[in-house]
Amino acid sequence: MTSTDVTEEAEGPGSGGYAAARLRLLTEGASSGPPRRRALAELTDDWLAGLFGAGTGGHAGVALVAVGGYGRGELSPRSDLDLLLLHDGRDDQAVAALADRLWYPVWDLGLDLDHSVRTPQQARKTAAEDVKVQLGLLDARHLAGDLGLTASLRTAVLADWRNQAPRRLPELRDLCAERAERQGELRFLLEPDLKEARGGLRDATALRAVAASWLADAPREGLADARRRLLDVRDALHLATGRATDRLALQEQDEVAAGLGLLDADALLRQVYEAARVISYAGDVTWREVGRVLRARSVRPRLRAMMSGRNGGKPAAERSPLAEGVVEQDGEVVLARTARPERDPVLPLRAAAAAAQAGLPLSLHAVRRLAATARPLPTPWPAEAREQLVTLLGSGRPTVQVWEALEAEGLVTRLLPDWERVRCRPQRNAVHLWTVDRHLIETAVRAAGFARRVHRPDLLLVAALLHDIGKGWPGDHSVAGETIARDVAARIGFDGADAAVLATLVRHHLLLVETATRRDLDDPATVRAVAEAVGTERTLELLHALTEADALATGPAAWSSWRGSLVADLVKRVAAVLAGEPPAEAEAAAPTAEQERLAVEAFRTGGPVLALRARTEPPAGSAEPGAAKDAGPEPLGVELLIAVPDQAGVLPAVAGVLALHRLTVRTAELRSLPLPDGVDGSVLLLDWRVAAQYGSLPQAARLRADLVRALDGTLDTAGRLAERDAAHPRRRGVEPPPPRVTVAPAASRLATVIEVRAQDAPGLLFRLGRALEAAGVRVRSAHVSTLGANAVDAFYVTRGDGVPLPGEEAASVAREVEESLRA
Repeated sequence: MTSTDVTEEAEGPGSGGYAAARLRLLTEGASSGPPRRRALAELTDDWLAGLFGAGTGGHAGVALVAVGGYGRGELSPRSDLDLLLLHDGRDDQAVAALADRLWYPVWDLGLDLDHSVRTPQQARKTAAEDVKVQLGLLDARHLAGDLGLTASLRTAVLADWRNQAPRRLPELRDLCAERAERQGELRFLLEPDLKEARGGLRDATALRAVAASWLADAPREGLADARRRLLDVRDALHLATGRATDRLALQEQDEVAAGLGLLDADALLRQVYEAARVISYAGDVTWREVGRVLRARSVRPRLRAMMSGRNGGKPAAERSPLAEGVVEQDGEVVLARTARPERDPVLPLRAAAAAAQAGLPLSLHAVRRLAATARPLPTPWPAEAREQLVTLLGSGRPTVQVWEALEAEGLVTRLLPDWERVRCRPQRNAVHLWTVDRHLIETAVRAAGFARRVHRPDLLLVAALLHDIGKGWPGDHSVAGETIARDVAARIGFDGADAAVLATLVRHHLLLVETATRRDLDDPATVRAVAEAVGTERTLELLHALTEADALATGPAAWSSWRGSLVADLVKRVAAVLAGEPPAEAEAAAPTAEQERLAVEAFRTGGPVLALRARTEPPAGSAEPGAAKDAGPEPLGVELLIAVPDQAGVLPAVAGVLALHRLTVRTAELRSLPLPDGVDGSVLLLDWRVAAQYGSLPQAARLRADLVRALDGTLDTAGRLAERDAAHPRRRGVEPPPPRVTVAPAASRLATVIEVRAQDAPGLLFRLGRALEAAGVRVRSAHVSTLGANAVDAFYVTRGDGVPLPGEEAASVAREVEESLRA
């Protein structure tokens, strides 16, 4: 009989009935979640048992076993079937025929199948060689055939696992760590892999395996519910996509959220992040316990006996005092025997601060005892509580694990109720690496590195913790955060003056970087506005440190030596004003010798001339302890000087040529230089800062040749950019919000500031230049800022006679530019 004949005979009514019943189960409103997964597993069990029974005259010596996720009864709509055909090796030919009878109907229905045919000895040998196989066999479940064969395999596999646990658990731990390094942390990813990322379903399965070893057990509270939530999301994802996928892609999130009855994709991600946080924390605690047990077992019996004294063979645990009521024991921070949390409301913060300062984890038992018995702090907090919070925040990198331990048991929201709104809140911006809550802690970690450069490190650290606290509320998070920060400052015991400083820092935590990168620092109105917002030199000092800490904690795209140099320049100017010096009136700087040379050459040749010059700065300061101090200078980009006889279309021509050569524009300044006496006209001088997107910079001669063609109209810049975009289309994801073009009020008395917010794309500055040219305005300078996929550009524009635009005319120009970008 051929395999096709076998399939047709076995598939018959049984397979058709299974397929129809499966479809009804998945589409006709059956209860989702665990009930549907169980029902799908039971339906599949019955079908496979029927296939198995149709091909055997008896059950002795052969069994069908579900392993892995199917063995646990966790069948998602598109899960593969993990099956083991177990036999005693007496009749290989009959077993092969039975395998065909089982596997082909599964394949013919389009189901994914992970199958193997082995004797018990072969299964155990394979498990001994591959820990992944071992994990699957730990969940083995009998489906059909010889029950005794399955039971004996389960018993042997479990005994093997427990006997070999001291060797296999470190292997499993390394496997989990390697996967986490490769896939990232589930609770911080915008497109997470529900199974493979750290805190996902594979980690939950690994914790089950640790428990089965009897060496250690995971904290059970919330763990089963977290696993269920991730499985529910995966079910909805399979139904939404029709595919066996674990990747929660952006374009699928709204549909998955709707399938789960959630408000939107943010609510979905927050649930996923909450579940991942529970699993990740349980993993940290469990693997720490595994390490402790294995270290204790590695001590030789005689040494254990020497250490034990009269403790009946149990080693005496050494306890080292760390703070009042807090000791170190066996590599963890625990409560002293004399500690009384019910009488000491500061103890949770004191224990956390001591743990962070020592670089040690808080023990699970200690945190749970504190959560269960500690008295709430009075309002306002006593001075010691505030000092312990500042100590915790100022401990650097160890703060993170301690804070997460407090958060896992609900102590953070008890101390700071406003934390609940930002906990596990996603940030849909590729610039951000973290959720809002983790970003706040990362900012405090970075700020701890700047504690020596400010006069009030306590205010800096608390401002770092609170600067984005308003993101849990509608509207401008800086405005909402200002009110929250003032309330929190009063609650934790700061006086009115300090509370006002904290409120100012939170309200204006974006002021320096936004002004430095989007405004003309030579304009006195820019410097004066910042000085008025900040108020004092000491607040400016704190705001400078907070700005850098915030940017460094956001991600690599948010900070660079270039941004740092612009912010430092702004701070220097504002500090001078706050010290009593009037802001310098903007005057046209005298051209340098190089600029004059280029202008004369442009006048003589009647065409553009240019020069490229690299610019560097010392490396930006790092908040991380042990950062290299002898690093060489970092590139701030390349200064591009262009001189060209004054004419229409210069801005879009230059921007288009730079886009063709894949050069990113960071700043752009344009001004007119008069020609020598007796000569009509002028030369337009462009001083731009550019950087190569990748690779090396193009040669100046090539740039000039293309610029000549762009200015005389023989280079079809728009067409070339369109061809390149068509040849290399961008990956399609979530539809970006539409561009927005506004007039910045009172930003300058010398020019009108047009601010553009749009999705960054090659040639964007070229399109903006064309739109401004078509609107008939003159661009005095441009300040270009890109954060991830978002471009925020500010253009200082005037009429042809050099005066700012009247209100209605400015609004009309903004509308025209916005319409051109939407077209």
